[in-house]
Amino acid sequence: MADRAQNLQDTFLNHVRKQKTPLTIFLINGVKLQGVVTWFDNFCVLLRRDGHSQLVYKHAISTIMPNGPVQLFEPGEETGEKAGS
Repeated sequence: MADRAQNLQDTFLNHVRKQKTPLTIFLINGVKLQGVVTWFDNFCVLLRRDGHSQLVYKHAISTIMPNGPVQLFEPGEETGEKAGS
């Protein structure tokens, strides 16, 4: 478990960044942004589309929706859920 001290948010963002997964980000004010995550830290996400980058503050994000399926863990890998639940 110590190997996975990284939180789900960082695991998810790092995965979509490495895979260059196109995604849609909805902001709390309803604005829809699309692109690929190129960088992130504790406070913001850098989104790139058509050669332009947008720095988006995490506190303004409502939802991040990948355009395709995302598999964060290998099948059968412990995900923190109890068996049978």
